[in-house]
Amino acid sequence: MRTPDISLILATVGRTDELGRLFDSLAAQTYSNFEVVVVDQNEDDRLLPHLERARYLGMAIRHLKHHPANLAAARNVGIEAATGKWIGFPDDDCWYAPQLLERLATRFAAADQPTGIIVRWVEQDEQPLSAADLSWERSRAFRDIPVSSITLFCSKSLFQQIGGFDSRLGVGQWFGAGEETDFALRALRAGAHFTYEPLGEVHHAVNPHKPKATPQTRIAVRHRARGTGALYAKHRLPVWVVLRGLAAPLLRPLLKGSFGAELALGYDTVRGRIDGMIGWRRRHS
Repeated sequence: MRTPDISLILATVGRTDELGRLFDSLAAQTYSNFEVVVVDQNEDDRLLPHLERARYLGMAIRHLKHHPANLAAARNVGIEAATGKWIGFPDDDCWYAPQLLERLATRFAAADQPTGIIVRWVEQDEQPLSAADLSWERSRAFRDIPVSSITLFCSKSLFQQIGGFDSRLGVGQWFGAGEETDFALRALRAGAHFTYEPLGEVHHAVNPHKPKATPQTRIAVRHRARGTGALYAKHRLPVWVVLRGLAAPLLRPLLKGSFGAELALGYDTVRGRIDGMIGWRRRHS
């Protein structure tokens, strides 16, 4: 069996049926030299029927167990086990356009030899339709192309150079987000060549409705915002970037005359970012 060019690290917990859509999209790829490393954080064997079906569809599947649940740590386990030269991180509820992996293989082989490629999240409207390179200067000001784990593909050698995801950040942690942005910032600061490729497309549903300011939603918003605050402190971002990040969530709804849920959630975002900054400095100074 030949060594795969691309390893897809699928860290999953809780979901089952959503995996079918992802595996169907992988079976439909026009590029076949890839493996899927499933890092299973479930306590039971709920994934086994879905993994058997994926194997039946012709995919190279590797199944690893990991406890306790920690998305960043689980992805690091998958990175360590991966045999491909290039690595990606699909969510268990996303799916790929049929030519995505073929476009990635072509782009990685181009003359400029990028270290990492960011592809377009189709359902989001933040990504431009023209190719561009990312930079440390723009990214540290949060003015660059947004990086989500589902849109990030990079060389395994980069992880060996700068380390994996920071397992103190992200889903399951007190700092409830930011691990992929943290990785991109560390990579760019280390001189990695990250480029954006809009012809590579990944799909992930987004909620078209504005969230309501329920107690649960407000807690979740504050929890995730701690990750951004941690990034402010960890990467010693410029004061003006931090002040903008603390002002914008309140100013945007106020300037629109929106004094309901949007303002309440903006307030929780600011509280979470302050939590994250203070918490990071206390824990990691």
